[in-house]
Amino acid sequence: MQKKNKTLGEFIIENQSEFQYSTGELSKLINALRLAAKVVNHEVNKAGLVDILGQAGDTNIQGEDQQKLDVLANEKFIQTLKNREIVCGIASEEEDDFISINSQDELHQNKYVVLIDPLDGSSNIDVNVSVGTIFSIYRRITPVGTPVTLEDFLQPGRNQVAAGYIIYGTSTMLVYTTGHGVNGFTLNPAIGTFYLSHPNMQFPETGKIYSVNEGNYIHFPQGVKDYIKYCQQEEGDRPYTSRYIGSLVSDFHRNMIKGGIYMYPKSSTASNGKLRLLYECNPMAFLAEQAGGKASDGYQRILDIQPTELHERVPFFCGSRKMVEKAEEFMQAR
Repeated sequence: MQKKNKTLGEFIIENQSEFQYSTGELSKLINALRLAAKVVNHEVNKAGLVDILGQAGDTNIQGEDQQKLDVLANEKFIQTLKNREIVCGIASEEEDDFISINSQDELHQNKYVVLIDPLDGSSNIDVNVSVGTIFSIYRRITPVGTPVTLEDFLQPGRNQVAAGYIIYGTSTMLVYTTGHGVNGFTLNPAIGTFYLSHPNMQFPETGKIYSVNEGNYIHFPQGVKDYIKYCQQEEGDRPYTSRYIGSLVSDFHRNMIKGGIYMYPKSSTASNGKLRLLYECNPMAFLAEQAGGKASDGYQRILDIQPTELHERVPFFCGSRKMVEKAEEFMQAR
């Protein structure tokens, strides 16, 4: 059991041996993400004081309106990772294509690629609701010394070597895993240091919260409708409580602490759901499984899905294990 009040830097050093390839490169990468998170946190916290609220006037590859903070967060994370010269490629939800990165000293010698959703839930920025950053790290599969290719990014989620999120809320937290459990670190803004505050985070086996945009109910598959009705029935420990923030990081974080299920199913208006497999579902599924939870598209394990494109979307059911299994029962019955 990890002791609280340990800094993130100390924790990374002490647990270096858990990394499959213990060269220090992955540790530096986590540190770079920590630095970028502090910069973005600073910008998010002053969002109401300077002109960085509202839409930027562009749309991203998803066809979604970009917020000004979307653009800023994307630039900060990419710039920080480039400057540290520790990754060979980056893919961002806000970019059309992946970015190949050359080291100034040696061409393409770095071993890791990062996939990132720079500011998840950004439509909530204007109303001061929690938003977050989601990241996913893979070891490249093409030969070191050559430029990265699309193949390096289109890996199933089970190949992740690390994943996590930063939540910018009442406090700022960095939560991540390297395949050895999930640990959460809270930022002390007075000194700019993350401290271990939530060691060995675990999903309760079951819970009483279901998180889904019920405004889309009429468009959901019948199996999802049946499960929602099950959640609302007065029987045993039900009805469950409906809680939906509209920021995946926030909903996931609450459900991991209190117990619950998050759902973004496919619908008649979104045939594959809305969430991106590589930037949102895979990292959250890795975290969920490492915390004793479960993540599924309703029929199969998220981490076993073979991606076919960079911005692929999939249905997503994630949270306390027994609740996800019950949702799967309703899905598969239909």
